[in-house]
Amino acid sequence: MTVGEKPAGPEGREHAPGDRSPRQRRDALRNRDLLVRAAHAVFSEQGLDAPLDVIARRAGVGNATLYRHFPTRAALVDAVFRDQLTGTMTAGEHARAVPDAWEGLTGYLRTVFATLAADRGTNDLMTTRLADVEVLQTVHAHNRRTVELLLGRAREQGTVRPDVTTEDLLFALAALGRAVPPLVTAGAPDAWQRPLALLLDGLRTAPPGPLPGAALTEDELATVLGEMGPHRTRTAQGARGKRSG
Repeated sequence: MTVGEKPAGPEGREHAPGDRSPRQRRDALRNRDLLVRAAHAVFSEQGLDAPLDVIARRAGVGNATLYRHFPTRAALVDAVFRDQLTGTMTAGEHARAVPDAWEGLTGYLRTVFATLAADRGTNDLMTTRLADVEVLQTVHAHNRRTVELLLGRAREQGTVRPDVTTEDLLFALAALGRAVPPLVTAGAPDAWQRPLALLLDGLRTAPPGPLPGAALTEDELATVLGEMGPHRTRTAQGARGKRSG
């Protein structure tokens, strides 16, 4: 079933809130909670393009119940990731308050990338665009403003090269962010730290420090590039799901 299809059969009948008994309301709340939990698990494993009927089956409800609570994919995504996304804005506020702009910027980006590594669904949201997810538009705007403010202050403090723009950094971060899930699959959970450090070194006016972690092997690089392609299979995604279960 695709987004926009209308559920058929008795389960698809709507009830006005006032027509529901207390038990029906409790059942509705329980089903909504089951759907949000199942969607979070499936999106984390497979990304935001995961089939919605897989989510309904994992929640133990019918497709009609899913669509009654969440008429669009965007509505479901918003319910699942709202708290995590607003947590990113909280991290941004903390970073803005750090006196050393370079320290604030790098600490903020490490926090963001740790989130990208932990959850493929959040990674999809933060590194691409998805229309009609209300909280996502707010988070993207807040993220841009955080990076813009910290870069500006870092230039004034002489810790960032003067010619780098907000768009330069946001583009580079989005491109690297897309590689984080396969990096984690091929290497360690913190495998993203080394390429992020290398990227950040390109912004600095100070001499670069040693890179953290181990470099990818030839086989690990092949795995990462394979998982980033449009031809990738669900094999690695299924393996991640088993590890997280």
